[in-house]
Amino acid sequence: MPKDKPGPDPGSKTGYTHFGYEQVPVGEKQKRVGAVFSSVANRYDLMNDLMSFGIHRLWKRFVIDLAGVRPGERVLDVAGGTGDLSREFRRLAGPQGLVVLSDINADMLQQGRSRLADKGVLDVPLAQANAEKLPFAEGTFDCITIGFGLRNVTDKSAALASMTRALKPGGRLLVLEFSKPLNPGLARVYDEYSFRLLPLMGRLVTNDADSYRYLAESIRMHPDQATLKQMMEGAGLSRVQVYNLTGGIVAVHRGYRLD
Repeated sequence: MPKDKPGPDPGSKTGYTHFGYEQVPVGEKQKRVGAVFSSVANRYDLMNDLMSFGIHRLWKRFVIDLAGVRPGERVLDVAGGTGDLSREFRRLAGPQGLVVLSDINADMLQQGRSRLADKGVLDVPLAQANAEKLPFAEGTFDCITIGFGLRNVTDKSAALASMTRALKPGGRLLVLEFSKPLNPGLARVYDEYSFRLLPLMGRLVTNDADSYRYLAESIRMHPDQATLKQMMEGAGLSRVQVYNLTGGIVAVHRGYRLD
């Protein structure tokens, strides 16, 4: 069973933040998260399939459908990793549209470039960028997505504000992230799976149990569905809707920039 997790993230008030269940200086978290994803980058897709029994593909398909990308639109895939969402968005946006794959981690971006090229997708520009400080002009994109990336951001509120700023008026932000199971029984089973099996799979497949222990802890430290909805509204998004998938293990939040 997991140990008791710490209380709410004190953030900049104390100069410390959470790295999983560990308290670390705010300035250190980005470096340590980067080391995690550099370690797992070349086996990232394989581990996603193993960890979710392939269900992550259905979660991403739901996001793609919910995003409703139309021909000619401009789309930003933040923390896009190996490019699963970017590839589908590129097809939907068509030759007149634009899709940008963004990630803070160079190793993950390289994996994304290789996998897109393997699928014959050569016209998706890459941007190594921090979600908290996106290097795009205000009102650039019709749609922005961040899939399984927000929980690893040091300042989630800053990232939500940055993504909202980069949206056009009427544009939408979709956040796909692990969340809080709605059923207590499911939550107990999920805890056992996360803290016993995930590190074991990480050790066997990537020779890195610690990174997957961090990932399990980071899920528990992420805001629940209602809290994230409030944070998105606080960032200036309206009409925020929450879609629970697989009993709330994963949730999709969608909101719109109206001004």
